[in-house]
Amino acid sequence: EVQLVESGGGLVQPGGSLRLSCAASGFIFSTSDMSWVRQAPGKGLERISAITPGGATYYADSVKGRFTVSRDNAKNTLSLQLNSSKTEDTGIYFCAKGWYGEAGRGQGTQVTVSS
Repeated sequence: EVQLVESGGGLVQPGGSLRLSCAASGFIFSTSDMSWVRQAPGKGLERISAITPGGATYYADSVKGRFTVSRDNAKNTLSLQLNSSKTEDTGIYFCAKGWYGEAGRGQGTQVTVSS
């Protein structure tokens, strides 16, 4: 059973930084594509980043140049570094299995960007 547990969310000021983490278990993490999706208040899911086992990455235009995805295959951990945060980055951030997040996701962690 795919289990994904996100952590690291919280309140950050515009322009600030935050680091999200995801602990994965129940599947072979080192051979799995992984992704981050988010849901802004009142909106649908948005796929914002993905990473292959070898480290190739994808970023949505909305976060490109500001967010960085990384993984530690030895620790079964996925991370997302948020820099230069904007108010429109507010939402629930989900760690997900699969290039498109199609194979299961965690319960999410809340990120609020506000002054």
